[in-house]
Order: sequence, then structure tokens, then C-alpha cells
Amino acid sequence: MDLPLGIPVTSKEGVVCKLRKSLYGLKQSPRAWFERFAASMKKFGYVQSNSDHTLFLKRHKGKLTALIIYVDDMIVTGDDQAEMQNLQKYLASEFEMKSLDDLKYFLGIKVARSKHNIFLSQRKYILDLLVEIGMLDCKPIDTSSEQNHKLGLYPDQVPTDKERYQRLVGKLIYLSHTRPDIAYAVSVVSQFMYSPSEDHMGAVMRILRYLKVTPGKGLMFCKYGHTDVEEYTDANWAGSVTDRRSTSGYFTFVDDNLVTWRSKK
Repeated sequence: MDLPLGIPVTSKEGVVCKLRKSLYGLKQSPRAWFERFAASMKKFGYVQSNSDHTLFLKRHKGKLTALIIYVDDMIVTGDDQAEMQNLQKYLASEFEMKSLDDLKYFLGIKVARSKHNIFLSQRKYILDLLVEIGMLDCKPIDTSSEQNHKLGLYPDQVPTDKERYQRLVGKLIYLSHTRPDIAYAVSVVSQFMYSPSEDHMGAVMRILRYLKVTPGKGLMFCKYGHTDVEEYTDANWAGSVTDRRSTSGYFTFVDDNLVTWRSKK
């Protein structure tokens, strides 16, 4: 192996590096890291929630002044800017870290902010996908799936490229994180990952042609001044032509903002 930076190069042959202790890559590394993080938060005056151990709270005279959520090496903070600045200084003294300011782009998701809302979109991800498969100049279509479709597994179906089908559907599943309008169509084509046919591939291409029309669509989160929770659900009873199983779906809104959705067979 090459010697790490900072280690002087010697002319001796047969020199090796001896590993004294390893943390990253071990099964217990996430637990060890979180215990270290939790101890530092408690030292700074935060209280760890008993119902959710990744939630840390800080109160002053009975009033909640700060809220921290630990999410896989990331910290999502509240609105108290003074408290956040003090916390950042403290954590910088405890860990090697840096502030990246407001999030703008993450894993193919663009984040646009204003004083009153946040908009999430995957426009570049969609355009890159269309370029990759040569469909940037394809004929667009207004709907992501055919109404009253009869997709299923049939004995006389013509098989298609299984590897290509699985790769495209996998990309569409990730894209549906910010595009609930294609959630149902993606859930349908994902049912045939291990035995796709040309008809199934045609349904995938229809989704891509629909995305050509709407690459800039996404999710908008706004401040409406309340925290009401609303949920809507529906089901297509015995709609599957293969096994007569139902397809159900639900949408959950918090403060009039769509936060969860799912379409499931």
C-alpha cells in the first residue's frame, strides 16, 4: 500500500503500516459514533428524548429554545440562529467539521429557498437520465400511465432486457421521492422486475416520455401557520389482472404540505 500523507518516505525495503485501531467499516462504528455525539450534546446542555434517541432538546425557563435531529452524520436544526451558532462553535471544538451553509444540491435533488417556502426538484437528474438513454428528443405524453392498463405476467409475453429494465426502474424509484405524480406508475412497473416483457418496458418508456413534459416539477413546502395533519387514502379493489389483489395508496399532509405518499399492491 502507499504510505499515508505525512509519513516520511524511507529507503528501507519491506516497510509496512501496522493497523492499531479501526473504527469505520465495523458493524459497531455507527453505534460508537452516535454515543460520542450524544455525550457531547448532553455536555452542552441538551436532553436526549426517551421516545426517540436521535432527538435532542434544549429548554430555557420551560420554553423550548432549540431542537436537534441527528440523521446519519447530519444535523437538522431549528430556527434559533443564536443557539445554532453557539452549537456550531462547540461542535467544531469537539469534532472536525465545517458549515456548508444552506443546502442547495444533494444527491441529485435541488433545493431552492425563499423566506416562506422550500422547493425540491430533480430536474437535472431527469434530463441526465433522458440523455443517457437517448430520449431527450422523444415525443412527450401527458400522462405517466395508460388508464385501465392490463399489465401483468402472461405465458406468451415477449421478454425484454432484464438488466436494462431493472436499472431504469431503479432510477425511477429514486426519482419518485420528489415526484408523487409518478408514484403509482412506478409502483406498477416495479412489480415485474424479475420477469419484464416488452409491454412492461413500454410502460417504463411512457413514464420517461411524461417526464420529458414535466422535468421541473417537484415538491413545495410552505409556511401556513398551523400543524394540522390530514391523510387521504384510496384503493383499487381486486384491480390486478394477475392475482386479483388490490392496489392501495395514501397521501399525508402536515401544515398543508405533502410529506408522505405511497402506492402499494
